[in-house]
Amino acid sequence: MPTLYVVGTPIGNLSDMTPRAIETLRQVSLIAAEDTRVTRKLTAHFGIDTPLTSCHQHNEEGKGETLTQQMLDEDMDIALTTDAGTPCISDPGYGLVSAAVKRGIPVVAIPGCCAAISALSVSGMDTREFAFYGFLPREKKELREKLLAMAAGVPLAVVHESPFRVIDLLETLAELLPETEVSASCDLTKLHELTVRGTVGEVLAALRANPKAEKGEYCLVLDFHHVSLPEAPAPRAEVSLEAQLVEEMLSGKDLREAQHALTEAGQKKNAVKAAALRLKKLLAPEEEE
Repeated sequence: MPTLYVVGTPIGNLSDMTPRAIETLRQVSLIAAEDTRVTRKLTAHFGIDTPLTSCHQHNEEGKGETLTQQMLDEDMDIALTTDAGTPCISDPGYGLVSAAVKRGIPVVAIPGCCAAISALSVSGMDTREFAFYGFLPREKKELREKLLAMAAGVPLAVVHESPFRVIDLLETLAELLPETEVSASCDLTKLHELTVRGTVGEVLAALRANPKAEKGEYCLVLDFHHVSLPEAPAPRAEVSLEAQLVEEMLSGKDLREAQHALTEAGQKKNAVKAAALRLKKLLAPEEEE
């Protein structure tokens, strides 16, 4: 019976490649790689000449069916790898593994590096219970909702973030849940590995002050143990947009700022703009005849 091997690879330091992973990649008939160019560099370094085929997020569903059928037809073993770390953990691979499981093909893990687990291990936080969320939504409203749901549901969360969006994520978190403790790890296992720990405000300040903050991928551990969740606002569905604008203005905002607050809260921009024009006419003094 053929076997699918899920092989973990280094996330930065080639010395972390295990002997078992090297041996497995040598012995299989084919390596299904996220990016063959990246994996070819890895195999060349270790003197592995096994053929490669691509299996990434854009083709893995169909490729999974094709490769598993080939495994059965030719009685061949395949190894699954990604560019770095463990396949299927916020990385491609699900399509191939799922297809193998459905066809009754044995799936064997060849353990290796995982950025999320490495970040947890150096966080200094209580890691007995945590949840992994991968990459969070980019749109601010969805991000806020996700962060609130995470804080309400789990004591500890692990997320990935790109170096270009990590500041935005921390700013939103600091505004929403300022008591959150954060451990932000960047370039784990590499020469300039960095982990910054503290409150979200302290970590945000440290990254803002670091000119190299936008150089590598981040894995963040978010500790919500001591967070006070904000009270949910009363439903506003029955309140007119004009009334909501007035409410925002009574808090000290001008009309433009009130419009921005409503659109940030999820109201449609054109509807808010129309309501602001109506309100402006109501508030404008009548011209003397």
